[in-house]
Amino acid sequence: MIRSELIQKISEENPHLYQRDVERIVNTIFEEIISAMARGDRVELRGFGAFSVKKRDPRLGRNPRTGEAVQVDEKHVPFFKTGKLLRDRLNEE
Repeated sequence: MIRSELIQKISEENPHLYQRDVERIVNTIFEEIISAMARGDRVELRGFGAFSVKKRDPRLGRNPRTGEAVQVDEKHVPFFKTGKLLRDRLNEE
């Protein structure tokens, strides 16, 4: 599902809301999650999961084409851990 499909689905389930308002709400939610993660904060959506930022230390990597050693700088990467409710629903039989 992509952002536009999410907006469409929410609009269909809530006919009392204008689609442009739903789009503004969805975009605000995503922007707040991104802003919080950019500050290094953890974002938890109960039952769904938690978004956090992990730090990767600098390391020595290899160029796959030449085999030459390359210094890889420290970086921060997004990390998502699923919530128990989501895991349970995915593994229902």
